[in-house]
Amino acid sequence: MVQVTFINNPVTLVGNEVKVGDQAPDFTVLAPDLSEKTLHDFDGKIRLISVVPSLDTGVCDAQTRRFNEAASELGNDVVILTISCDLPFAQKRWCGTNGIENIHTLSDHRATSFGDAYGVHMKELRLLARSIFIVDQVGKIAYVEYVSEGTNHPDYEGALAAVKELTK
Repeated sequence: MVQVTFINNPVTLVGNEVKVGDQAPDFTVLAPDLSEKTLHDFDGKIRLISVVPSLDTGVCDAQTRRFNEAASELGNDVVILTISCDLPFAQKRWCGTNGIENIHTLSDHRATSFGDAYGVHMKELRLLARSIFIVDQVGKIAYVEYVSEGTNHPDYEGALAAVKELTK
């Protein structure tokens, strides 16, 4: 079982840990226009799923900006999804204010469907634990990082290298 802290306090993660080689669990989240999105909406693409507690915090902001910048270099076979429990309206405002145009921001606020499916729903906070998942073109988990302390940065270069390996 994954152990995670948030501001150095242990949190309880709801859901099941996913591992490399697993079939990626489906989920239902909301796009900024309130339409429902699922993992299958992006079938056939390599999906880098960047999970953040809230876009309006320093590390989450940096993480989202880093992957937005990388998106244009990864080609049309790759899609980057940033998922948080922020309201869809707040995500849309944040992206507009910050010029974020190369990724999809998705809200897990309504039902924590993603958080529960990937084992990143922090029960005490009703936020998602910082993590990265890469799902290959056929729906298998190809990379997983559960960041052990929620205020730390993920391994950006490791995740991007894993994506690039899948595009070869």
